[in-house]
Amino acid sequence: MKDNSITLSEIQILVDNWINDLGVKYYSQLTNTVILMEEVGELARIMSRKYGEQSFKKNEKKLNLEDEMADILWVLVCLANQNKIDLTKAFYKNIEKKTKRDKSRHKNNEKLK
Repeated sequence: MKDNSITLSEIQILVDNWINDLGVKYYSQLTNTVILMEEVGELARIMSRKYGEQSFKKNEKKLNLEDEMADILWVLVCLANQNKIDLTKAFYKNIEKKTKRDKSRHKNNEKLK
């Protein structure tokens, strides 16, 4: 992909087209949920090695934070597509919810000052 500018809607379409053209069909929602958890675990492994006290094992040197985050996005988009969720709308609703709920909460949190 040459253009780094892409919307969530475009990502959802790209994933759907790829699944239908090359992937044969979507895995079941249950399988995709388990895959999502696996991918989050792989991201957690990198984060614990990179920012935590654990060190990388020899065979983990090639772990790629960027790739693991993209894997998570991919599977999340698959689940959204399967459940007919428009991630753009869902994201805006989520920001609105957080804004109403947390408009002063974080500003008053002494731990964040």
